[in-house]
Amino acid sequence: MGNRGMEDLIPIVNKLQDAFATIGLSHSLDLPQIAVVGGQSAGKSSVLENFVGRDFLPRGSGIVTRRPLILQLINSNTEHGEFLHNKGKKYTDFDEIRKEIEAETDRITGSNKGISNVPINLRVYSPHVLNLTLIDLPGMTKVPVGDQPADIEFQIRSMVFEFISKDNCLILAVSPANADLANSDALKVAKEVDPKGLRTIGVLTKLDLMDQGTHARNILENKHLPLRRGYVGVVNRSQRDIDGRKDIKAALAGERKYFLTHPEYRHLADKMGTPFLQRQLNQQLTNHIRDTLPELRNKLQSQLLTLEEEVKEFKDFSYDDPARQTKAMLQLVQSFGVDFEKKIEGSGDQINTVELSGGAKINRIFHERYPFEVVRMEYDEKELRREISYAIKNIHGVRVGLFTPDMAFEAITKKQISRLKEPSLKCVDMVVNELNNVVRECGEKMARYPRLREETERIICTHIRENEQKTKSMVISLIEIQLAYMNTNHEDFIGFANAQNNTLRVTEKKKLGNQVIRKGWLSLHNVSFIKGGSRDFWFVLTAESLSWFKDEEEKEKKYMLPLDGLRLRDAESGFMSRRSAFALFIPDQRNVYKDHKQLELSCETTEETDAWKASFLRAGVYPERAREAAEGEGETPDNVGSMDPQLERQVETIRNLVDSYMGIISKQVRDLVPKALMALMINHCRDFIQGEMLAHLYSAGGTDQLMEESAEEAQRREELLKMYTTTQQALKIIGEVNMNTKSTTVPPPVDNDDLIKPFSNGPHPGQQPAAPGRRPAPQSVPSRPTPNHTGPPPSGPLRPSPVPSIPSRPDVPSRPAPSVPRRPGDSGRNPSVPSRPNIPARP
Repeated sequence: MGNRGMEDLIPIVNKLQDAFATIGLSHSLDLPQIAVVGGQSAGKSSVLENFVGRDFLPRGSGIVTRRPLILQLINSNTEHGEFLHNKGKKYTDFDEIRKEIEAETDRITGSNKGISNVPINLRVYSPHVLNLTLIDLPGMTKVPVGDQPADIEFQIRSMVFEFISKDNCLILAVSPANADLANSDALKVAKEVDPKGLRTIGVLTKLDLMDQGTHARNILENKHLPLRRGYVGVVNRSQRDIDGRKDIKAALAGERKYFLTHPEYRHLADKMGTPFLQRQLNQQLTNHIRDTLPELRNKLQSQLLTLEEEVKEFKDFSYDDPARQTKAMLQLVQSFGVDFEKKIEGSGDQINTVELSGGAKINRIFHERYPFEVVRMEYDEKELRREISYAIKNIHGVRVGLFTPDMAFEAITKKQISRLKEPSLKCVDMVVNELNNVVRECGEKMARYPRLREETERIICTHIRENEQKTKSMVISLIEIQLAYMNTNHEDFIGFANAQNNTLRVTEKKKLGNQVIRKGWLSLHNVSFIKGGSRDFWFVLTAESLSWFKDEEEKEKKYMLPLDGLRLRDAESGFMSRRSAFALFIPDQRNVYKDHKQLELSCETTEETDAWKASFLRAGVYPERAREAAEGEGETPDNVGSMDPQLERQVETIRNLVDSYMGIISKQVRDLVPKALMALMINHCRDFIQGEMLAHLYSAGGTDQLMEESAEEAQRREELLKMYTTTQQALKIIGEVNMNTKSTTVPPPVDNDDLIKPFSNGPHPGQQPAAPGRRPAPQSVPSRPTPNHTGPPPSGPLRPSPVPSIPSRPDVPSRPAPSVPRRPGDSGRNPSVPSRPNIPARP
């Protein structure tokens, strides 16, 4: 080939193929290769065995090749085979190679004729082969056999297309000559991925089995169904020859004789047969590798850049280096603290656009979930009036009270304040759960070191649990502080003088006015004739009403629902629905919307539902209480409906006082509980991570124990380093091949038989030079004097200078130069070919 580097191209690709197959990435890199495709019993296996000169492939009826076989043929002085899955073992008996292929196939696919796209890598060393790499694919079939799945045809086609659809894959389309080539499965699939035929090499088998009087001359001459790379005809052994163990060398000799003696093929005999096909494939694959080297180099360079980012932390030093382990642990702990703070403060580099997390979720707990839970515990009108009535009666005892007792106000208020403990402690639990989630998310960067991650999460979660108890104690203390003293002189407290006027809620409504509280899309489930149907509308919630429109432009209003008397409760979502639903209703069972007792609404996520519930709270629409749901419609508690007018006025007064005072207390508690959580838990946890966690890690174990990699991570590191090294080596070898190719001038690597034949009848030794008209010299070019010429100048016209000798073509026998008399002064110089036969006489 004129270049040693070019001769090594196929072994280089073989090494790349083995390296990437070992780490499970042989399919990700588009390496130059030849895929053998064809229908069942087309003769693919026989062609490969003829290349090797040995029987080594499984044979039988039906589908035999059930896994891709990557066959690497390497010219060597010894003859043996090696499997990639069984490295180090050399198979000198080719019958053992067949058995190993069958056993390895059954290991993945089982014995039920199933198929798999996991390849088997076989390397055959032999002095009888040329460097060549082929992929033997399962033969295409149409009817399932035995236990094969019904879609076996689709599975095989998918596997074939997985290989041949790559641009760097040459297609060796094997078709039997005794069948109509227009129906060839191999050419059909090749045409789908290679419509111009640039990557397809045609092979015709079973030429000797064609009907008498028929031939495939037009196909082999590339006139019928032409391919850019042409067709090659071969004659394989028959089934009787295979069963009789006919020697492949004898079969190749018979093949040669067949083409030399056949009247239709004898003129093509030098371009037919297995030996020519092997040489042709070797040349085609070598040329193809050379042509695809720039693209392959670009892919490897891109892959190398990606790998450098992954292996930069351990490629230049030993994994067991204590200094490296200490540095890595310090960096991980520092990164953990930074990530924790970013997730809480909301300034993370990677922003979650799918769901709320970290600080945003805690914020929602503080301002939506917690106020909603407080309101649910606080506002229970019927229960509150019942308790006030009983308290007044029990304080008066047997006497008839003339004045409203303040002890009833204090008793009822303390009971209402005590109810704030449950939602406040629940708020602490929700924040703790979210903090634990943040810790787990921040620990994902420590996944390489499971012991370090486990210890880090254990230490922080233990610290969070300790602070949880402190925070809960503080929250309980806040409630007890409110219970310890009733400040009835508070500036916002209405006092007994104004308690007679039931204007508190009306005043709050007037403060809000009719301002818009919230806008957004909701699904309305009361508009469809189909049960369970829904429709999306644009809802606008104000302090007085709920309106919905066709779209967000708010031009076409569908309905406006007043908020007076409305309550809110959770609703069941439809079957297989993931939406979060709630409903608006009137407690006295009146219709809310048209003929519906309730207005059913739903949101995409629970977060949106909680936000809408909090907005309805601001508008004065409160949630349903469990006691209300249990009492049923129309029921009234004992003695409540039979109160006398004086007791009713006293109950109303106490209720207004409790309502006013609880508004003050709930506002303070809703403000102080989040502050206590931030101070005692979140900020304290952040300071602990940044200041004390490292000391706790050192006390938990040595650096070597904490920085011990997991088995999966160690394997991944080894694979990455191996791939990194392999990619570097591949780029180095490719670079050397490119440099050698540029520095050596070689003819184009094409089939040059047609170019050689015109020169095969050149002049023989002793033959006279050609006639003067054969190779005339240009007359317009003047001659130049010969350097260092000492003879007298020629008389007469100037004689043209001798034309430099033309180097011989590659692979063409050199011809002897015609005998030309030497001139004086030219002794020791190579004879020059004269431009004209008439040579002037020498003096």
